[in-house]
Amino acid sequence: MAGHFEALPGGGAAAAFDEVEISILRSLAVQLMELVGPGDEPAEGADPLDALFAEGPSEPPSDPALARLFPDAYGGPDQVPDDDARAASAEFRRFTENDLRARKREDALALVRSLDALSAEGDKKAEGAVLRLKPDESQQWLGALNDLRLAIGTRLEVSDEDDGSELIGLPDDDPRKPMAMAYLWLGGLQETLIETLMP
Repeated sequence: MAGHFEALPGGGAAAAFDEVEISILRSLAVQLMELVGPGDEPAEGADPLDALFAEGPSEPPSDPALARLFPDAYGGPDQVPDDDARAASAEFRRFTENDLRARKREDALALVRSLDALSAEGDKKAEGAVLRLKPDESQQWLGALNDLRLAIGTRLEVSDEDDGSELIGLPDDDPRKPMAMAYLWLGGLQETLIETLMP
């Protein structure tokens, strides 16, 4: 799949997407929101500060993709943390994971909403439409693309030291092929979007 972002004069980015690309991106973003999970909506009339100081989970997620999206703050998957690092990670997670989950949901939802608007525009043109992002929307897209790549890369068992280039040669009958192609395509989108944000 072709597709890349280009910088817009005055900030922001633009990319052309056809209906298939829009559908794939939207589907992946919805799956990401399902993976991250629903947010806890504050009760009507609840103090907003209560939500700000609400405690989250203290244990890392058991799903490897979620563990990649919400890693331990101290130590890492290749290290056996001592009791102090384990306690510090649990404490950090309790007070940050809810906000991090909310931000990841918001980024993915922003992606879906802009694609829905783009798809409505594209109904007028069979070939698709050009997405134009403001600088703040570019940041949300960048966050969502990064989260998608982390989740898909984890499912494909791509390591931190690996760039995923071996995925290019997967045979067509390999069940990982569609996700590998999505992973590589998202990488191209992410890279070109980063380039538009550089001064």
